Amino acid sequence: MEYKDYYNTLGVDKDADQDEIRRAFRRLARQHHPDVNPEDPDAAERFKEINEAYEVLYDPEKRAKYDRLGANWRRYERAGAQPGGFDWGQWTSGAPGGGAQRVHVRHGTPEDLQDLFGGESPFSDFFTQIFGGMGGGGVGTAPGGTPRSGAPRTGAQPGGFQYRARPQQGRDLKQEVEISLCEAYEGTTRILERNGRRLEVKIPAGARTGTRVRVAGEGAPGAAGGEAGDLYLHVKLRPDPRFERQGDNLRVRAPVDLYTAVLGGEAEVPTVTGTLMLTIPPGTQNGQVFRLQGQGMPELRNPQEHGDLYAEVHVRLPTDLSPRERELFEQLRTISGEGVQ
Repeated sequence: MEYKDYYNTLGVDKDADQDEIRRAFRRLARQHHPDVNPEDPDAAERFKEINEAYEVLYDPEKRAKYDRLGANWRRYERAGAQPGGFDWGQWTSGAPGGGAQRVHVRHGTPEDLQDLFGGESPFSDFFTQIFGGMGGGGVGTAPGGTPRSGAPRTGAQPGGFQYRARPQQGRDLKQEVEISLCEAYEGTTRILERNGRRLEVKIPAGARTGTRVRVAGEGAPGAAGGEAGDLYLHVKLRPDPRFERQGDNLRVRAPVDLYTAVLGGEAEVPTVTGTLMLTIPPGTQNGQVFRLQGQGMPELRNPQEHGDLYAEVHVRLPTDLSPRERELFEQLRTISGEGVQ
């Protein structure tokens, strides 16, 4: 049976006070909790060791008893291979915290810890031998290995009993998917590979960056017969070179030549699905904005309704004027100047 160096497990000195021990435990528990490390098969075992070390070192009676054993641990190791073994009587009977006591689990209830470890005891054989454990007078048992009142059983067990592991739902998982503005306008699908299966997931029209799409039962598997968690697709919208999205509304630049801006006419305005002809009144100024009602994005919860499209006029000035064009502009400037006088 392996000796457990609890101080080394928590990374604290032997003269560490209870505040240091508590801080070390909390830091390590957050780092190694199985829920934080679902892909690491060793996380549960490390968490188990951390919890056990804290159970002993934070309890003054258990810590004093463990420290007394520490000075004799090499004698214990040598005696372990000898006939009769090491005399554990001085540690497990008569001393405070002996085998008949009920262990108080500080990180959670015994049932919680057993659920976490698949129904197994949350304590090592070393802990059980020194302080009592799940079998023969430990957590949830009375002296002599008899289940305490109300403790659930899984049937008669040699040396004691076990708690029945309660079903636990698996963790929800997250996956990011990127879509274009046109896909967000029409709605789209994505093909996912999950556990050797191909899933076709629909992304609704009107989706935007931050929209979540739930895929029920495709998260992490549950424990002890519990249901699997869910998978959530987090939508990210790719920037579009033509449009700026503002909620369900869109903004677009509408190029207009100088003559149309001055005299009036029509200009083409791009939309997500094609183009529209926008009426330009005479004297339209550069930067003027026109609202095209219902030409924006569909509403996520009500895709029959749409936002608006705002077209901002950008007047294009003529370049490379011919001599005749330059002459006419000179005349316009003269006429305009005379009008001001």
